[in-house]
Amino acid sequence: MATEPTDIFRPAAADAPPPAPLAGTRSQSMQRLQVGLFGLAAMVLLVSLANIILNNARENEARVVPEAAPSLATSPTSTPIRDPLAEAGVVPDMPEQSESQGSAAQQRQAGDAAPALQP
Repeated sequence: MATEPTDIFRPAAADAPPPAPLAGTRSQSMQRLQVGLFGLAAMVLLVSLANIILNNARENEARVVPEAAPSLATSPTSTPIRDPLAEAGVVPDMPEQSESQGSAAQQRQAGDAAPALQP
């Protein structure tokens, strides 16, 4: 590369090779063109393959029979869920107290200063 401005205007020596073109040689240009065209063809092939797969999936989904509705109507449970944690099995199931036992226990607790601890 020329470092002095006078070298720019001086003619090249006869034994010096001609400067390489900025685009490269003809074989390099052809190689770049081939790589570009191959890449373009690969992208077109990839997009068309994806389109075929999506169309096939849509057609298969349209042919699928929707799930049938249950033939028997389910009745709601007669007893409401009182303790969802016990139903899930997270905590042990506590025995149910009858109305009379529950009211007696509430009266005893109301009379006590501190409620009794239960395990």
